[in-house]
Amino acid sequence: MEIISQNFLPQCSLVTWSSSNRLVPNRSNILSSNTGIKKSRFVVRSGTSDGYVVGENDDLGSSIATRRGGESKSKVLIPGLPDQSNGEAAAARITTSRCEWKPNLTVHYEKSGCDNVEAPAVLFLPGFGVGSFHYEKQLTDLGRDYRVWAVDFVGQGLSLPTQDPTTTSTSTTLSEETSGLEVSKPFWGFGDEAQPWADQLVYSLDLWREQVQYIVEEVIGEPVYIAGNSLGGYVALYFAATHPHLVKGVTLLNATPFWGFFPNPVRSPRLARLFPWSGTFPLPPRVKKLTELVWQKISDPESIAEILKQVYKDHSTDVDKVFSRIVEITQHPAAAASFASIMFAPGGELSFSEALSRCKENNVQICLMYGKEDPWVGPIWGKKIKEELPNAPYYEISPAGHCPHDEVPEVVNYLMRGWIKHLESGGFEALPLLEDGEEDWEQSSIAVEMEFPREEGRKKAVNLWLYGSKYSFWRGVGESFRAGLVWVLRGKYV
Repeated sequence: MEIISQNFLPQCSLVTWSSSNRLVPNRSNILSSNTGIKKSRFVVRSGTSDGYVVGENDDLGSSIATRRGGESKSKVLIPGLPDQSNGEAAAARITTSRCEWKPNLTVHYEKSGCDNVEAPAVLFLPGFGVGSFHYEKQLTDLGRDYRVWAVDFVGQGLSLPTQDPTTTSTSTTLSEETSGLEVSKPFWGFGDEAQPWADQLVYSLDLWREQVQYIVEEVIGEPVYIAGNSLGGYVALYFAATHPHLVKGVTLLNATPFWGFFPNPVRSPRLARLFPWSGTFPLPPRVKKLTELVWQKISDPESIAEILKQVYKDHSTDVDKVFSRIVEITQHPAAAASFASIMFAPGGELSFSEALSRCKENNVQICLMYGKEDPWVGPIWGKKIKEELPNAPYYEISPAGHCPHDEVPEVVNYLMRGWIKHLESGGFEALPLLEDGEEDWEQSSIAVEMEFPREEGRKKAVNLWLYGSKYSFWRGVGESFRAGLVWVLRGKYV
């Protein structure tokens, strides 16, 4: 089948192949057998500036594609990422900024598309251990159409403190018995007393929620579409639950539904008093020794490379830049103590489930995008959210791991554009993968193949499912079990 240039496609809802290979717009049922017109095998649907759909005629009149195991599946052709040397499709320019939020707590953030003054504002929140650099592919692409921000949480990324939060008479470094290595820089936060500005400092969900509020109100200055991966997804949902007037929509990218294993002092004051330390500074002596042991292991470049190998399903994905930035962050003198504070910080005042329920009560719009092969936060968690919010669109991408926005950014960006257009139009614009009059999607899942160009003329394709409002959580569990069984059997008999 010939692939047509995207720029040549007309704006239409249905296009068929004629015998002369011309595209003929058609909204009627001219493909019906009683018209005397021969059915062509392939049709092109949804020609837009974002992409178009190539499917089979048998799919017309029902959903774009059938069941997960069905033989008939449509193909969606979408653009690749922008190339800075590609003229009109040049990537949006990224600028970096810093602002002092609290004494010695400087927030690093990146932005793009600021010339799009009338466009919606989009804010991305990172997962644990990374920062705004993890959203470079969203900043350069979505920044062509929207005003886009990505922020580093305080205590992580490039938002680590600018001074030692503790004071001590002697510098504290990794002990030679623990590390076996020479360390030239002292550890910040390992002192004897907390600095006045860091007396109650703890890197927790509640602190990050306050930070996001500051960014939205003081930096961006208007309600935002907020998206978060992993930990960032939890914070995005938490913020939307407590500040719904500042949120236009939430996108959860393999959001972790749990964070903070110690009781919150506001939520459970009596229980919290049973734990003598909750992530504040200075670190207790035993925690210092434990942190030295753990930090020496997890900050090792080989360990970081192994973690990235786990969370990215497609090992051909270029993660060199992500790897080098993470290694660079671990060299900061405040990184080890900040890690300890995060690990021992109490949970939020709202659990993930409670935040979700509050968003539901306030009619906060939520979209779910999950990598199917995530070894940490698998799609089962996204499907549990889907069961709680039946009308929330749930997209599942395969193959993709814990960070679909970096592994398959073309698909995530395509879906985010469609999601934002859908909300901005008040529902007039259909959700991605949906067609005018397609109502059967509520009953089942829509499955398509997404194809997009990569560098050096290569093409890549992934599978994408959209689950309807009547999709059952237990049905999803059953489908996952059957898919796993088929995979095992194929491996056994092939």
